[in-house]
Amino acid sequence: MLEVLFGVLQWWDGVELWLTQLGLVPQVALVMLVVLPACWWAARVLDRAAGVVFERLGHCYAVDAEDAQEPG
Repeated sequence: MLEVLFGVLQWWDGVELWLTQLGLVPQVALVMLVVLPACWWAARVLDRAAGVVFERLGHCYAVDAEDAQEPG
């Protein structure tokens, strides 16, 4: 198990070294192509999970925050 962890750490060190040696433009392009879609999908999954939790708790989504009626 420890060998696998060390293998992953060595691989990550190689990736990190490769990434830091790239120029700014390739780094930005890599972020745009890899990191942004990964964050978008993670946010989507978390939103769905929160929706399921709130639905099971009996809460409903507001149609629109501006459409919410003010008391009084």
